[in-house]
Amino acid sequence: MAILHQAQLHPSKMELIEQWLRAASWYDGPAQPKVTQIASFRFDDPAGEVGVETHIVRVDGGPILQVPLTYRGAPIQFGESDLVGTMTHSVLGDRWVYDGTADPVYTDCITGTILNGGSEAQLFRHADGHNVPVESSAHVVGSGPGSVSDQGYSLRVVRQLGADAAAPDGPTLTGTWDGQETPILLAYLESR
Repeated sequence: MAILHQAQLHPSKMELIEQWLRAASWYDGPAQPKVTQIASFRFDDPAGEVGVETHIVRVDGGPILQVPLTYRGAPIQFGESDLVGTMTHSVLGDRWVYDGTADPVYTDCITGTILNGGSEAQLFRHADGHNVPVESSAHVVGSGPGSVSDQGYSLRVVRQLGADAAAPDGPTLTGTWDGQETPILLAYLESR
């Protein structure tokens, strides 16, 4: 269960994503990207400490990107390029925002969702002392265990969506949202 607060964010999530994309090694779009959010979904951190959210964004009317982020109440040691930025949340205070693919909380959440045939977290908006259910703008589903090698697996997150990604043999995470009714590949586990 993910609790959404009625809060002001500075800078906004989209502003942070635009700034970070300019330096992201995997990004090859415009040097000054303008992103528009299409959809998003969340996973639950079992410890309840880390916000885990994935944004589906369109860059300058062009490619659709998947940008997984984690939100933490204190900085942690990852690679320098894994810090997307910091923001002030009017309810929770300062937040350190990281590339989800580098954060073990994100990788554990998405891997568990894939292997267990799970889906995104239920969302609740906290208002007037109550938690009111709201719908996620994206729906994701894991395929279940499938065939994973005894030698282990590597998580692969698809950054540019719909780029003719071949369906892998192993376990997958697919998603749909308004305007994308056919499930699209978001991530998969690849045998080592």
